[in-house]
Amino acid sequence: MLEAGPAACGWSDQCWTPARIGEVVRRRFGVDYTLAGLDLLLHRIGWSVQVPARKASERNETQIAA
Repeated sequence: MLEAGPAACGWSDQCWTPARIGEVVRRRFGVDYTLAGLDLLLHRIGWSVQVPARKASERNETQIAA
């Protein structure tokens, strides 16, 4: 379910957060985990915390590529 991405689970952006993952686990399996518990489980299966880089809304990809 996590590999399908947050949009497949009802969130509009492409960012998993521990709280969102906890909600998916709760809905799917009926189990509540603390955020620390989720972090431990995610690391055990090879997932790591990744913070997306922020980009300015005025960013012009065409000019950057040139």
